[in-house]
Amino acid sequence: MFFSDRTDAGRQLAARLDHLKGHDVVVLGLPRGGVPVAAEVAEALDAPLDICLVRKLGVPHQPELAMGALGEGGVRVLNERVLRETRVSDRDLAAVEEREHAELDQRARRYRGARPSVPLDGRTVVVVDDGLATGATALAACRVVRARGAARIVLAVPVAPRGWTTRVGDDADEAVSVHTPDLFFAIGQFYGDFSQTPDAEVIACLERSRAAREPVGQGTDVRIPVSGVTLGGRLTVPGGAGGVVLFAHGSGSSRHSPRNRAVAGVLNRAGLGTLLFDLLTEEEAGDRERVFDTPLLAGRLAGATEWLAGRPEGTGLPLGYFGASTGAAAALWAAADPASPVSAVVSRGGRPDLAAEHLAGVRAPTLLVVGGADPMVLDLNRRALALLRCENRLAVVGGAGHLFEEPGALEEVADLATSWFAEHFRPRGISTPS
Repeated sequence: MFFSDRTDAGRQLAARLDHLKGHDVVVLGLPRGGVPVAAEVAEALDAPLDICLVRKLGVPHQPELAMGALGEGGVRVLNERVLRETRVSDRDLAAVEEREHAELDQRARRYRGARPSVPLDGRTVVVVDDGLATGATALAACRVVRARGAARIVLAVPVAPRGWTTRVGDDADEAVSVHTPDLFFAIGQFYGDFSQTPDAEVIACLERSRAAREPVGQGTDVRIPVSGVTLGGRLTVPGGAGGVVLFAHGSGSSRHSPRNRAVAGVLNRAGLGTLLFDLLTEEEAGDRERVFDTPLLAGRLAGATEWLAGRPEGTGLPLGYFGASTGAAAALWAAADPASPVSAVVSRGGRPDLAAEHLAGVRAPTLLVVGGADPMVLDLNRRALALLRCENRLAVVGGAGHLFEEPGALEEVADLATSWFAEHFRPRGISTPS
């Protein structure tokens, strides 16, 4: 066994594709099992995720034998040798095509709704499946992608039989596999969990990726001078915003964090501004001591808050903190300052214990969101709840782990955060009657 599940396989595969980072890349997953794998690759490469819908055209009386394939956009690839040898008539071919076209259209509606497919013209396209056995579907997908205008095709799978690249031939410009074992009977033998991927998970993967890449509002790249360093950030404030949320990322992750960007996109669509920024410079990010230096991170968050309050976009608007993992400790530490202007705090999978004695000083209403399958962090948050003296609440997302990667988990976090900020954001200087 090489992989615990498809998510694990996707992460391992993404590590083999690091050389594509920074290029104009589109990642296409083959439904259904290839999509969770592709989602991890797309996240690692900061690339758009889409599906590659392809239907094999099976010979009428020998359906396992492919005489061609259909793809979206009217793409049709035929294997003239098979057609010639099996003597399939034009009428029989048309009947198979009609049936598979209907299935193709149905799947496109199911997975994408009314959204169009991601354009591939002139781009590098990474075609991903959860493994390659015979390779018929994956190779047909590569041919469809080529016909859709891809400039370069990379076929990437977690596992394939030894010598598989010979089978790929010219259908892909590059073939990448994490493992190529000699003894290969079925893809599932290399996974701890190879259960069927439901349609709902495919849709959730696509929605998460789209939300992370399509924030609402005019975003602006900003440079924030704080305590002798300059931090990069992205400020997005929709028209008529009801407040601005500053994100404190955890464990050294940056403003490019896909999960925080996904949450920020939901907040933007709800009419809230967001500031995603780096708490550490590029040089500092590799220093593990700084990653866990809560006083340093809290000081920088406070400095960024002061900077934002002095800009036109932040003038008169309520401010809040969204902290993830160790970033949540920095958010709570900064919010405990008596001069802090923040109106609300949300922690996602946070480490409030790192804020220690500062918890009692937090005055802003605080929501702690933890995954139900993250027992250690859940226990730490329950203990922190007893130390907070402000309005507070613990929300447990059932079945979610520390990174909230499960279908629908991150969306639930975003909805909880949106509701909390909307409830507690009020224009400065206005208090509710007691």
